Amino acid sequence: MHISVFGTGYVGLVAGACLADVGHQVTCMDVNAERIAQLNAGEVPIFEPGLSNIVAHNVDAGRLSFTTNAEQAVRDGELVFIAVGTPPDEDGSADLRYVLDVARTIGQHMNDYKLVIDKSTVPVGTAEKVHAAISETLAARGVDVPFDVCSNPEFMKEGAAIEDFTRGARIIVGTESERVKARMHECYAPYNRNHEKLMFMSVRAAELTKYAANAMLATKISFMNEMANLAERLDVDIEDVRRGIGSDPRIGYHFIYPGCGYGGSCFPKDVQALERIALQLGYTPALLNAVETVNAQQKQTLFTKLQSALGNVTGKTIAVWGLAFKPDTDDMREAPSRTLMEAVWQAGAKVQAFDPEAMAECRRLYGDRDDLLLAGDRIQAVKGADALVICTEWKAFRSVDLEWLASQLNDKVVIDGRNLFTPSAAQAAGLTYLGVGR
Repeated sequence: MHISVFGTGYVGLVAGACLADVGHQVTCMDVNAERIAQLNAGEVPIFEPGLSNIVAHNVDAGRLSFTTNAEQAVRDGELVFIAVGTPPDEDGSADLRYVLDVARTIGQHMNDYKLVIDKSTVPVGTAEKVHAAISETLAARGVDVPFDVCSNPEFMKEGAAIEDFTRGARIIVGTESERVKARMHECYAPYNRNHEKLMFMSVRAAELTKYAANAMLATKISFMNEMANLAERLDVDIEDVRRGIGSDPRIGYHFIYPGCGYGGSCFPKDVQALERIALQLGYTPALLNAVETVNAQQKQTLFTKLQSALGNVTGKTIAVWGLAFKPDTDDMREAPSRTLMEAVWQAGAKVQAFDPEAMAECRRLYGDRDDLLLAGDRIQAVKGADALVICTEWKAFRSVDLEWLASQLNDKVVIDGRNLFTPSAAQAAGLTYLGVGR
C-alpha cells in the first residue's frame, strides 16, 4: 500500500519505518526541516533500539522516504496517518492544534479518496473534529472528494517501540465502515498472521481505550509507590509484598515495581488529559486525581531521602545515575531525575550525572552550568561525590562492586530510586542505603 505519515516523532517514525519494513511504500512528512534533513542524511534524531537499522534498510530499499512537502505526502498516500504531537495545554487537556492543522492540510491537497488515520493520542471526539476540519476545507475549495477517518491508537513503549508495533497484543481500530476495515486489514496483514489481533470498535471507544490503558498502568505504579511508602513506615520490605501480590494472576508482575515515580511523554500527559475530559463532563475523577498526586509526591522522595541521610545538602556534590525517565530511551520528559536535580541545585549543591543515552538531552535542557558535571561514565560520576542517587534502572547500574562504591563516596550514601541493590549487601559494604519501601 502507499502510506503517508504526518509527524516523525517516536510514534510517526517507528510506525512509518515498521510499515515500510513489511513492504509498504511509506512517505514520512514533517514541518521540521532540520529533522527531515537529518533523516535524509541517514541520522535518526531519537534513540530507540533497532530503529536506525530499520530506517536505513528501508531507505536503501526505496520503500521509505522523508519530505517537508505536504502536498506530495497527501498525494502519495492512500492511507494517511496523523502522528503529530498532542502536548498538554495549560489546563492539562490535550492540545489538538497540530492534529487539526494536518487535517486541514489533507483537505487542502487531496484530490482522490483518502483514509485518514488518527495515530496520535487524542481525546474522545477528535476523529469527529478531524472529519469536520477536512470537510470544511474541501467545501472552501468547492470540491467533493470522498474520505474516511478512523482511530488507530498506538500502544508503543519507548525503549521497546519496534517490538510493540510489530508484535503487539492487539491492533485497535475505531470505525464502523466496512471499507475502512478492509483497508486496515490489508495495512496490518503482515502483523496479523498468527492470530487475529485486529479489534474493531466505535471510534470513540478506540479513543478512550488508549487513555484508559495508560491510566490503568499509571494507577498500578502509583498504587505500588503508595504501598512502598506504607511499607517503610511498617518496617516491611516492599519486595516481599510485590512478589506476594504479583503471583496472583489477576494482578500479575507487570508495572508493580515501586520507584521514584513515572515520567515520559505518555503517562503524565494522558492521565491529566483524561482527568480534564472527565471534569469537562461534570464528573470528578477521584482515582485519576489520586494517581497524579501520588506520582508528583513520589518524585520528591529522592530529595527527601537525600536530606534525611545527609542532614544538610548545601555544598555537597551529588552523583546521579540515570537521567532518562526509563531505560533504553534518551527521553527526559517528566523524568524523576529532573525533579531531583532541580531540588539539589535549589539547595545549593552540585550534580555529577551520567546516563548511557540522555547526556545530549540533559545538555539541551539545562545548558552549561557550574553546578552540573556531565560525566563520561558511571565511574566519573561518583568520583569525589558525597552521595549517589539512582534515578533510572539501566542494566549498566545493576552490577556494581558495592565496596568500591563506598570507597568513592565521601558520605557513603546511596539513594536507590529503583531498588537495584539488596539493602543487606549495601549495608555490609559500609553504605548508608535508602531504597523505596525497603
